[in-house]
Amino acid sequence: MGFFTWQSFYPVQASDDWRYHVLHRDVAKAASLAPMLDGSLMVSQELNKGLGSIVRIHPDGKREVVVGNLSKPDGLVPTQGGWAFSQEVGDAPVSLLKDGSVTALFKGENVQGLWDDGEYLYAIEDRKEGGRILRYGWSDQALTVLRDQLNEGESITRCTDGRLLYTEKKKGVVRELTEDGSDPVVLSNLNKPTFLMCDERGLWINEDSTHRARLLLIDKQGHQQTILSFLKAPQSIVRTAKGTYLLAEGGRNRILELVPASL
Repeated sequence: MGFFTWQSFYPVQASDDWRYHVLHRDVAKAASLAPMLDGSLMVSQELNKGLGSIVRIHPDGKREVVVGNLSKPDGLVPTQGGWAFSQEVGDAPVSLLKDGSVTALFKGENVQGLWDDGEYLYAIEDRKEGGRILRYGWSDQALTVLRDQLNEGESITRCTDGRLLYTEKKKGVVRELTEDGSDPVVLSNLNKPTFLMCDERGLWINEDSTHRARLLLIDKQGHQQTILSFLKAPQSIVRTAKGTYLLAEGGRNRILELVPASL
């Protein structure tokens, strides 16, 4: 019992080239993050049974519930002048929040990760078996099933080199979504890989583990570095306009800001 307590309270450790601090506390089950141009932050709070919400945290720290009464709101991406969001429960719809109104776009089953390129909205289902990758066309509202029979798919993202990557947490792998359907494994032997994000530094991967989870960075040469360790159920990571990174640590109900040593 003491060992698990130690794991829960052991402080997060950063690699030598990075430092971090707690930016926001008491953000219940913080999941996805979306920074705003005015310095505020949109956050999905992944509580179940209608207790979840999407909250806007203003630069002065004031919090505003933008959408309430949600069940496990998870994915959250800016698009079409608003935000698309998912609910990782049952057949809850992926919806669009725009101008204060919520519009259901399409239904999935336990949809978690979202990715949007302006033309299409991609969604991935977190199911033990039979999970799918869905693609929704903004121009014609057509919904296409790109993949099925996935095992705990959690995140999907496009990298700067054009590759579309997704995770299968149960298998501990990251795959590339290819036109021929072969979907080669890009990375394997990972510990519950969940959220993915790409930028010029490389591929960022969070591990959805309750104890001793890590934030990994795979650079463009394929070298793997542990940026943060001893995290508890981290979720999304996003980059800010000032060159720092925000990470939702859902297991500790908080948001961390990660700062490179060069800043």
